[in-house]
Amino acid sequence: MASEGGGRADAARTPAAAPTPPPRRPPPAPRLERQIVRLALFAGLPAVAATMILLWRGGYSAKVQWTVGIVIIGAWLITAAVLRERVVRPLQTLSNMLAALREGDYSIRARGADRDDALGLAFLESNLLGETLRMQRLGAMEATALLRTVMAEIDVAVFAFDADDRVRLVNRAGERLLAQPAERLLGRTADQVGLAEALDGPSPRTMDVTFPGGSGRWEVRRGSFRQDGRPHALLVLADVTKTLREQELQAWQRLVRVLSHEINNSLAPIKSIAGSLLALLDRTPPPPDADDDLRRGLGVIGGRSEALVRFMSAYARLARLPAPNKQPLSVREWVRRIASLETRLPVAVLGGPDAVLEADGDQLDQLLINLVHNAVDASLETNGGVRIGWSRRDGAVQVMVEDDGPGIASSANLFVPFFTTKPRGSGIGLVLSRQIAEAHGGSLALENRADGRGCVAVVRLPA
Repeated sequence: MASEGGGRADAARTPAAAPTPPPRRPPPAPRLERQIVRLALFAGLPAVAATMILLWRGGYSAKVQWTVGIVIIGAWLITAAVLRERVVRPLQTLSNMLAALREGDYSIRARGADRDDALGLAFLESNLLGETLRMQRLGAMEATALLRTVMAEIDVAVFAFDADDRVRLVNRAGERLLAQPAERLLGRTADQVGLAEALDGPSPRTMDVTFPGGSGRWEVRRGSFRQDGRPHALLVLADVTKTLREQELQAWQRLVRVLSHEINNSLAPIKSIAGSLLALLDRTPPPPDADDDLRRGLGVIGGRSEALVRFMSAYARLARLPAPNKQPLSVREWVRRIASLETRLPVAVLGGPDAVLEADGDQLDQLLINLVHNAVDASLETNGGVRIGWSRRDGAVQVMVEDDGPGIASSANLFVPFFTTKPRGSGIGLVLSRQIAEAHGGSLALENRADGRGCVAVVRLPA
């Protein structure tokens, strides 16, 4: 009775105890192993059966029959077991190697690799596969380490956002920019960290933004990539305030040098002649040719003043180039019209494919007029000719203006504003032409011809 009560007490203390599971049966042999044993037994069954029939009908004693029979059957079973082991064990080794490779362990190698044996060849290829994967993982780890080092050391803020605009990656520069560690930034939305404006709008672009870690002008670039099959956005913020200020300072210094040079060249003779004229007026009595000297002096002053006015007008014209008013423009008609305007020298039109530009016709006229004018000036020095042609390549139209002049002696100052080697040049023709080409999304380049004497100007415009 006591033992029964104790049993009831134990049952009461453990009301939720799970029943004891039945003993697990050993897993059945794999199908391949059973097939190998079955085939081995079937292969030896005819020989064993014939031997046993001959043994039992050969008139041998019962002791000999049982002894030999047991030996034959035992050898038959042992042979089947050995055959199973010889076939299954290499396959298990190969499967273990593949499992190790799948789990990232590339240190396991199979013994018995041999090109002259089918199984050895499989082991050899597995070993080579493991070595290849090991080298690839090592290269990937080194590349990842290098990328992390570069990301950590560059002075550019880099952020990665998932499809929900949540921060998934940030480097040290990004942490300094937002004045927060990565642990607090990861998982937060772009709006929460103050980068929603940077994720919208065109790219690349510059914008004036104030962040917790700094303010100024930033260049914003965006890209996209996929991770685990899902789209992500890459945001790069580069502080260009210092660079822009340095370039702005250099531009102002260059402009001041050019303006001061031109203004001094005009004011120095004006001041000198004005002083001479004042001294002439103070002379008593005045010399007989005083009127002629006054006229000549005032003429020089007027000429230099007019040159200074032309110079300042050219500068104002360069600084106030309006945005292009784009309309359809036939390249063939445009080139032929500009070529017909030149009267000093016949301009040959080489022709090209039919093409239409979306461009400001007035601005492109000025661009081509400047290039043709310069080409004619150069060709007049050598009694050469001028040719205009165009071609279409990679979605763009290239207009070439060739001359037979002396060529370009130095290309260092080609596009420096107000720099000119011509006596009556203003130094803005090429600068204005390049500015027009770039305003249309194109480019302008000048270089000496490779097929002869002279220069070629290449204007590239999107078709």
